[in-house]
Amino acid sequence: MDAQRLGSRAAYDAAVPDTLPELESEITACRACPRLVAWREAVAADPPARFRGETYWARPVPGFGDPHARVAIVGLAPAANGANRTGRMFTGDRSGDFLFAALHRTGFASQPTSVHAGDGLELHDAFITAAVRCAPPDNKPTPGERTNCLPWVERELDLLTAVQVFVVLGAFAYHALWTVLGARGVQLPRPRPAFAHGLEVPTSAGVIVGSFHPSQQNTFTRRLTPPMLDSVFLRARALAALPEPD
Repeated sequence: MDAQRLGSRAAYDAAVPDTLPELESEITACRACPRLVAWREAVAADPPARFRGETYWARPVPGFGDPHARVAIVGLAPAANGANRTGRMFTGDRSGDFLFAALHRTGFASQPTSVHAGDGLELHDAFITAAVRCAPPDNKPTPGERTNCLPWVERELDLLTAVQVFVVLGAFAYHALWTVLGARGVQLPRPRPAFAHGLEVPTSAGVIVGSFHPSQQNTFTRRLTPPMLDSVFLRARALAALPEPD
């Protein structure tokens, strides 16, 4: 994908809002992908027994965090009974439990848990977003769905002017961010380095740092351990010239 496939630059510039809350309002109203709209709403209408009686968010999930963040964290997509339920990225599922515990240990999160959008959690010097904003069936967005969503990431990055480091959680997020940065005219090395845990790629917009995604598939098999994820975020702090956590 190139800048043209992300849309006309003139139309894009005309659409960019002045603030993150304005952009959030646009994101949460999106219905561009019929398959994702149907899935997110079907899950909300027939949730598993442990969530019966809860009111699901069942809309696209915006990014959240510190508007002055120096570190942007990019995931894959909301979980069907996680962010699709709670309305906040990586909130209410085991992937989020693993992620926020690490963010707390490394000084980016005010608390080690993220249960629901009103639980008091604050991020410091970090902003969390995702390549795709609606929960996809089997956690597998289509290429077309990713293309539809990537302008949201681009527009967030235009508003997150202090970002110096991008932490990508998994190969899907890495490839998505690469496409967005390329569309923005960022100088990128060629060929694109292969994704790996601990990967570091300097670009003219900041350093990309790779981490395995904190999915149960990775954490239960110990492909990704707490020390491994902590090391990624501590490295991100160092690259962004942030002080070591207390």
